Amino acid sequence: MHLHDDKIKYLEEMANTIRQSIIDELVEAGSGHSAGPLGMADIFTLMYFHVLKHDPKNPAWEERDRLVLSNGHICPVQYATMAHAGYFPIEELKTLRKFGTRLQGHPHRTSLQGLETTSGPLGSGLSQAVGMAIASRMDGKKNYIYCLMSDGELDAGQSWEAAMLAGREKLWNLIAIIDRNNIQIDGVTEDVMPLEPLRAKFGAFGWHVIEANGHDFMEMHMAIEQAKVVFEKPSVIIAHTIPGRGVSYMERKFEWHGNPPGTIEPAGAPSKAEQTKIALHDLRTLGGKIISEHE
Repeated sequence: MHLHDDKIKYLEEMANTIRQSIIDELVEAGSGHSAGPLGMADIFTLMYFHVLKHDPKNPAWEERDRLVLSNGHICPVQYATMAHAGYFPIEELKTLRKFGTRLQGHPHRTSLQGLETTSGPLGSGLSQAVGMAIASRMDGKKNYIYCLMSDGELDAGQSWEAAMLAGREKLWNLIAIIDRNNIQIDGVTEDVMPLEPLRAKFGAFGWHVIEANGHDFMEMHMAIEQAKVVFEKPSVIIAHTIPGRGVSYMERKFEWHGNPPGTIEPAGAPSKAEQTKIALHDLRTLGGKIISEHE
């Protein structure tokens, strides 16, 4: 599907709106993950507003593509994107992590239509996606299974068991997207458990490997289109992203992996009382590049 300049502009604006919704829902909840959701907002926007074959009015449509979120802790970005795509009212985002909500701290498949899996234990999502891809192929379907993963969860051996099986089965209908933001809860990935050479590792397991800028809509679009014309092996896109994207004091800081604004005050960060205001100002003005109508 062609991606023209007007559509890219629309996607950029939508991603920025989704980032603001992420901040709103996290602040209301008082807990949750910030860095990963903000960093993946562009990719989720591209998926739900351009790539996925899906229908928010009929979430159980049999011919839909499946999006498996393996690193379930970044679900605030999936919820925000789904809300803006029409799966449920945007106002419901304020119920994130509240008792009895459909928007649990990790996705719960039977709580909210449109979720494909229940996730929590890191490293299990690729196994689920491999199973879906095999089943879809057995049923003769032409849909795609997309598995969104974190780089930190590749510390889990189950990820590599799934990768090995996908390579053996030559799952052309499986496209994994790794959020290569280089951080995890305890620090930098290459300090905690080195992953490089990541490209070579997936290649050795029989995958077609693509690297792309996770904030460049055209580059990610072309990477996905390339993956779709590989017919004898699964594809993985290593998407290089900036954790905390769009919020000046969060970008590339692992301390914000699992904390929302107003809960911590690491070195160099604004005071807790100012963090939410600054985050929303950064997003509304694109880091000061435009004057916000909200000011």
